[in-house]
Amino acid sequence: MNPAPLFTPVRMGDLELPNRIAMAPLTRMRADNPSHVPTDLQAAYYAQRAAAGVIVGEATAVSPDGFGWHDTPGLWSAEQVAGWRRVTEAVHGAGGRMIAQLWHTGSISHPDLRAGALPVSASAVDPVQRSVTAAGRVPTVTPRAMSVAEIRQTVADYATAARNAIAAGFDGVQILANFLYLPAQFLNKATNQRTDAYGGSIEGRARLTLEIVDAVASAVGPQRTGIKLSPMHESGPFQANDETLPAAEYVISRLTGLSHLLLMGAQTDFTGTPLEVLSGDGMFAHFRPLFDGTLIANTGMTGERGARLIETGLADVIAFGRPFIANPDLPARLAAGDPLADVDWSTVYAAGPAGYTDYPALPTRDLALAPAPVQS
Repeated sequence: MNPAPLFTPVRMGDLELPNRIAMAPLTRMRADNPSHVPTDLQAAYYAQRAAAGVIVGEATAVSPDGFGWHDTPGLWSAEQVAGWRRVTEAVHGAGGRMIAQLWHTGSISHPDLRAGALPVSASAVDPVQRSVTAAGRVPTVTPRAMSVAEIRQTVADYATAARNAIAAGFDGVQILANFLYLPAQFLNKATNQRTDAYGGSIEGRARLTLEIVDAVASAVGPQRTGIKLSPMHESGPFQANDETLPAAEYVISRLTGLSHLLLMGAQTDFTGTPLEVLSGDGMFAHFRPLFDGTLIANTGMTGERGARLIETGLADVIAFGRPFIANPDLPARLAAGDPLADVDWSTVYAAGPAGYTDYPALPTRDLALAPAPVQS
């Protein structure tokens, strides 16, 4: 493998990235305090990984209503902003760049995380998933449908969280609009049964996502605003249907002037589903023509695959998630062709430094001088 394509600079919005290796957002549950404030441990963790061209921070709730995963951080309070400032200062001090990921869990939350109140969503449809609470993973419940006033407040909450992110020293923001969370719950016809302006047709179901994008871009600038969105085939009502792909196409084709789009490749088997055309590299080939900003490819990435996607023009930046957990010096290892350390999965969703900040780096190398393995 020739890793050289991964180590060329690239512009992403108003950021100049020294390489094309992104650290993907990874929920790690280390904000273990009642105020959902990032800690010094998180500052150390991200600073260790600052050699990435850009770090996408872990999913971070935009509001108390958006909070829905035990021991994860927020971006709605002054205390949280101060906590994140310690993180971004540590990353910048180590020479890195970091953007915040904005999150509303919607129906994936649970009454145990909301003082007994039902979570909110597009409609009163149980997502049939698992909520992560202090007691562990428990079945989701049927949420309460949001009023139009609550939808408008949620859009405003995203804009406020984006401004808070910039105040905390982040270099930009990314809206989390896929997986099973609130924007995806509105976009999916199986979980959105509304008959008002936010339901019905694809255009109606996409309204929330596009309003959030407009609000965030207005708050912090489109060149500091990105989005994570791709069609998925999951369990329960999130199984791909005949409108899953057209809905994603509709939204992505309207994302003009933004910093970046993070696309996840297939995490499940698309064979025999309406998403079969997106198998393999099909996700990136399909959406590349529809987006005019920096395209970040994620899921199942290796150095070889990432270099090929860049060389063929299917992606501009490659996001690595799991490899960054056990390899804080991942860019150096990819440059030198060194083996990657394995993840201790018992510590991924846990507490404390074990399996978080104690993975060792290999001896320091100058990436510019690292020998490139011969092309195979």
